[in-house]
Amino acid sequence: MTKTIQASLLVATGLLSMPAIASAQTSESDLLSLDLGSLRSEIETRYEAGLAATMDAGTVMANDSRYIWASETKVQCGIALGFLKSSTKDPASVSKCQKAYAMLTQPAPQPVPVAPKPKEEPLEVCEAKIGAIVFFDFDSSDVTSDAHGTLEYIANNFARCGWKSLSLVGHTDRSGSDAYNDALSMRRARSVEATLRGMNIAAPIAIEARGESQPRVPTADGVRELQNRRVEITGSK
Repeated sequence: MTKTIQASLLVATGLLSMPAIASAQTSESDLLSLDLGSLRSEIETRYEAGLAATMDAGTVMANDSRYIWASETKVQCGIALGFLKSSTKDPASVSKCQKAYAMLTQPAPQPVPVAPKPKEEPLEVCEAKIGAIVFFDFDSSDVTSDAHGTLEYIANNFARCGWKSLSLVGHTDRSGSDAYNDALSMRRARSVEATLRGMNIAAPIAIEARGESQPRVPTADGVRELQNRRVEITGSK
């Protein structure tokens, strides 16, 4: 285990105080003001903290929301890293990464005298609608490790949050023929569907393939672009 992951695990389990690795008080605007290399380093640190916490037995079994925020940190920071691989700062995923990391690294709640429990508000993770994107390597329909983390997060919370159905829309970049890309976008959507089914999601899943017709980043024909090689996931309660 690397020193960074060891430190992350200690933070997640409350054995190491902040700011030993990265500041939970850092604002999203401060992060976005960093150059790409520095921002990637910061986001990687947060991703590793979330990843380490999800593998820690104490976090998994804790009677609080630490595991949820560990999973959210891993997923949202993983999405932000996906954008950074194509030299793009995505404000939305950076913001969600930092907010989840701040929740993960806040001090563990102290025991309090037993009292009648007030009605609990729904956790932020249980939004009315699911919205996520997973990205793919060039000319591939294999689910990457980063994408797997996003799908795992959806699967872990699907039943608990009362989500009822999913829609998967596959896309490609503009490298390749229209016919080839139509088929590739369908394979990507089917690959995501198979992964979710393997995670025990039995709810209806609608599949669409749009090839290169709706790029996330407009490019000239023949250009390879990571953000266009994707499956968009939506769903609702």
